[in-house]
Amino acid sequence: MTMTNPNPNSEQLKRWRLILGAASEEKLQSYGAGGRILDEESAIMDEALAAIYDETHESAGEARSGGNGSRRAGLGPSSPKLAKWLGDIRSFFPPDIVSVIQTDAIERKGLKQLLFEPELLSQVKPDIQMVATLMALKGQIPEKTKDSARQLVKAVVDEIVKRMAQDLQRAVTGALNRRRHSPLPSSTGLDWNTTIRKNLRHFDQERKLLIPEKVYFFDRARRSKEWTVILDIDQSGSMAGSVIYASIVGSIFASMPALETRVVAFDTEVVDLSEQCANDPVDMLFGIQLGGGTDINKSIAYCEPFITEPKKTLFLLVSDLYEGGNRTEMLRRLIDMHEAGVKTICLLALSDQGVPSYDEAVAKRLAQHGIPCFGCSPDKLPELIEGALKGHDLALLSERLRSGKPV
Repeated sequence: MTMTNPNPNSEQLKRWRLILGAASEEKLQSYGAGGRILDEESAIMDEALAAIYDETHESAGEARSGGNGSRRAGLGPSSPKLAKWLGDIRSFFPPDIVSVIQTDAIERKGLKQLLFEPELLSQVKPDIQMVATLMALKGQIPEKTKDSARQLVKAVVDEIVKRMAQDLQRAVTGALNRRRHSPLPSSTGLDWNTTIRKNLRHFDQERKLLIPEKVYFFDRARRSKEWTVILDIDQSGSMAGSVIYASIVGSIFASMPALETRVVAFDTEVVDLSEQCANDPVDMLFGIQLGGGTDINKSIAYCEPFITEPKKTLFLLVSDLYEGGNRTEMLRRLIDMHEAGVKTICLLALSDQGVPSYDEAVAKRLAQHGIPCFGCSPDKLPELIEGALKGHDLALLSERLRSGKPV
């Protein structure tokens, strides 16, 4: 190990010690005045990290005293020890880091007992990855833990709904039913043409500014079932975050009277989640089975009868496009759908984690026919939905979202 600063202060030494683990203790002491590098609080933090990441063989107590005992990384089978560890990481790390550590605990150490004991599960930080893990292991969750598991999933669902519902509803109502003007201010419902036309006499020649006396907004009143929105969701394991977001978005759409919403999930079989989506998004998520094969063509064939008015239909395929079924037929169905007037979009990801691996050849072929294929963060989805419903060019729309420019 080489340090860029030959005379680090105690805080720098502490940070290096937490990063490098117990094996670095002796070397790091040589840079300081000797003695303990970690204070009591930092030592607890170190133990919490070492349980997952430290593969050295030195006990926690001996690491702090500079001894050379045998440390076995891991939390062991003890529920009280796990409970203490969960409490420690939540005390010392911010929420986003807690999520990463919890996920690593399950993946690196196989600590599935986190999910099987109610008293432990109640201490887990609710997040997308935990929900994905619960969905993948739902058949193994014991009866005594199901209520706790449901509460964890509900907390995540409620948080996503809180984060997205208002913007999605505003996007839909801003794009539809623009017949009368409303006194309610909304940037998405601003009628620029009328506002400019009726305020031309208020143009300030000196400052070259239009100073409107009155600003006009489109009416937000909604007709029943004005558009059909179909979410066709790939249940592949790599799509876990996208599956969760897309399903919850479907439940938000289902709450809007202006939309006829269909939510379909698929692997090699197709599951229609529209009813659960409208009633209880938590039940809907527990109805999803992550992993398995992929038959996109079969799912699109299932969705086709829902398209009764193509030019008033938005079809969102959430998939990495790796087709295990009939790829030629899948492409033909999507292209025919697009040419019939359906607003057809392929979301390679709907998550905050970026775009996973996807079939570039299929994405390129679809893009050549005017069907955009791109990853979209949940925060950008309202712009996408509003632009699609307003009839914006989808290829241009996807480019703007990718570049971060306003739609």
